Amino acid sequence: MSYPVRPSPPRKLSSAPPRKRLLGRRGLLLGTAVIIPVGVIGIWESRPGNAASTTATLYKNPQCSCCESYASYLGDHGFDVKVIPSNDLELINQQHGVPTALDGCHTTVTAGYVVIGHIPVEVVQRLLKEKPDITGISLPGMPSGTPGMDGPKQGPLTIYAFGKSGQSVFATV
Repeated sequence: MSYPVRPSPPRKLSSAPPRKRLLGRRGLLLGTAVIIPVGVIGIWESRPGNAASTTATLYKNPQCSCCESYASYLGDHGFDVKVIPSNDLELINQQHGVPTALDGCHTTVTAGYVVIGHIPVEVVQRLLKEKPDITGISLPGMPSGTPGMDGPKQGPLTIYAFGKSGQSVFATV
């Protein structure tokens, strides 16, 4: 026995161009391959303590080699350091509001703060993360055992904060 076959309804013809798939499998894979690494890099660079894109300008006496060592130390920890030799460190410190008692062998300016001396990068990163209302921090003199300085560390070191409200202890390392 045969059954009658119903004819299909006629298709509407359109003058519009055929629809294209917006995102095929290849496009999805390519997009993912680009987006994931970019996102990971962004997350990594925004982590506290990672100074991957932080620039710093270090002013130093032209004859001082420990300052070059400190600049390398900062560079090894993700800072982009520009070193400027100068015979006018006293004037540079005055221009940046550094008290004479807190002078060090070099002056670093980074993210709006002044960093004087051989301060460990963890303390500098804390400064940049916390963003206190101060002008800067200082480890006066040239203590041995600090980043860029040879020799053993001589006990705990006091790092001072300075600014409009005077001086205070910022950290002890």
